[in-house]
Amino acid sequence: MTSAFEVNFDGLVGPTHNYAGLSFGNVASSSHGGLASSPRQAALQGLEKMRALQQLGLKQGVLPPHERPHLPTLERLGFAGQDVGKILQRVAAEAPALLAIVSSASSMWVANAATVTPYPDSSDGKTHLTPANLSSMLHRAIEVDTTSRVLEAIFQGADYRHHPALPAADSFADEGAANHTRFCRDYGGPGIELFVYGRSAAGRAEQPSRFPARQTREASAAIARLHRLADRAVFAQQHPQAIDAGVFHNDVIAVGNRALLFYHELAFLDGPGTRVELDAAAVRHLDRPLDYIEVPKAAVSLEDAVASYLFNSQLISVPATQGVSIVVPAECRERPAVYRYLQSLQADNPLVERVIYFDLRQSMNNGGGPACLRLRVVLNQTQIDTLGASVILDEALYQRLKEWINLHYRDRLAPADLRDPALVAESRAALDELTQILGLGSIYDFQTV
Repeated sequence: MTSAFEVNFDGLVGPTHNYAGLSFGNVASSSHGGLASSPRQAALQGLEKMRALQQLGLKQGVLPPHERPHLPTLERLGFAGQDVGKILQRVAAEAPALLAIVSSASSMWVANAATVTPYPDSSDGKTHLTPANLSSMLHRAIEVDTTSRVLEAIFQGADYRHHPALPAADSFADEGAANHTRFCRDYGGPGIELFVYGRSAAGRAEQPSRFPARQTREASAAIARLHRLADRAVFAQQHPQAIDAGVFHNDVIAVGNRALLFYHELAFLDGPGTRVELDAAAVRHLDRPLDYIEVPKAAVSLEDAVASYLFNSQLISVPATQGVSIVVPAECRERPAVYRYLQSLQADNPLVERVIYFDLRQSMNNGGGPACLRLRVVLNQTQIDTLGASVILDEALYQRLKEWINLHYRDRLAPADLRDPALVAESRAALDELTQILGLGSIYDFQTV
């Protein structure tokens, strides 16, 4: 078996990072809508997390932000012309919500970018990538084309199979890796994959009553077929109570790494049944059942779990350590029940090495924590060395990206600033330079006009 690594590819926060409250069902996003943001601080906070994990000995990659505001979308909706300033003024006057939608920096949450099945799991020995259609919300649905170009620019060659996004229909609504977890003993060895859905288009799944369920079982099943998983795929329904509490994706209530699943008691509609199915698949393919850390609702309520993003954490295997380290947002210190639980977990559970806290306040205020910011891809060293772009973080790239952010990003962005044509020019200049830094080629619409 060739040794392999799980590479975390984090999304860089874009220059138009703003709080528009666009994501219904995402409590943090809705509660901060209309406030001023700091794109520079947001990008630097994300970059510092990347560097910290790279310095721990993990393989860390970078994914670029998308072009925003996305003028091609405005053109498709009837707002065309040569004068960018006049276009933005017209949109702001006639459809202000649309201006916020096409300016969203939500592409930074690359856990929604795609679902990835690594080569040890697929029957054809290829790594399969399917970009998410994100059809539930327009500000995310417009990401698909750029995401596809980015993934194809980075993961080139015969080792990879790139699939188009699923049809953008309600019955195949797909939110990407935020509802997908891979389990294995070693990253380069065989694995099994858990797909979590909120509803079934056939109407068989119990539904939440307050917020919409975004992922469908039909979408998850289609991806499992495309990725040639056969009996390595396990399907579980998200608990409707969790969705109604603000758990819009499964990665807000459960997270896994290697053979460990860390989850809330109300993560799944049928928790015991899900464990039985997971263990059956794990015994077939990993020769052992999984390990579990189930957090009781009596210890951490759904409200505390959502407010702290306890489960939107990263479980990481740091070289030369035995247990997992848990990367959590600093907000976990601010909820007493969550902090007490993490302290006891670190002190008493042999599966856990330590808890690491990060300040990601800008992303958290918009509804995304540590797990939202990264897409996991299993790669061996040869594949890392032959990627189609210079996206693996080292000290030189870290320093260059830090300088790039400080040069191009505004420190403060209010909702009214989205109509400023200078923001378009600033963002395009920044992204044009970034594609050169990362060696990505022309991936943006404005670069191909």
